[in-house]
Amino acid sequence: MKKPLILIVEDDIWTAEQHARTLERAGFRTRLSPHAIDAISAVDESRPDAIVLDVLLTGSTAFALLHELQSYSDTGNIPVILCTNLAPEMLLDDVRPYGVKRLLDKATMEPDDLPAAVRSVL
Repeated sequence: MKKPLILIVEDDIWTAEQHARTLERAGFRTRLSPHAIDAISAVDESRPDAIVLDVLLTGSTAFALLHELQSYSDTGNIPVILCTNLAPEMLLDDVRPYGVKRLLDKATMEPDDLPAAVRSVL
């Protein structure tokens, strides 16, 4: 069976690589995108099973990407996990219409939280 592919959209390379290592150790394949435009290309090339997305990205916010994903029926159902320092100021119910299934706070999350969140949305 093919391992699920997780697209990590994070402009901080250290954080992105940490997320990738954590998810790969948990049995997932990963692909990194530093910003929303690259992420759209990545989704077009190989549709991920889930997306881990930071909110504050270089060039545009995550919401530009979320709007783009939601505008197509084939990408609108990809589960999204927001992994952001802004999590304490957000409500899941407010971002759920954008395909967001989970919110993780970068400042307080533990290493096992990310793989657990991904498993919960697949």
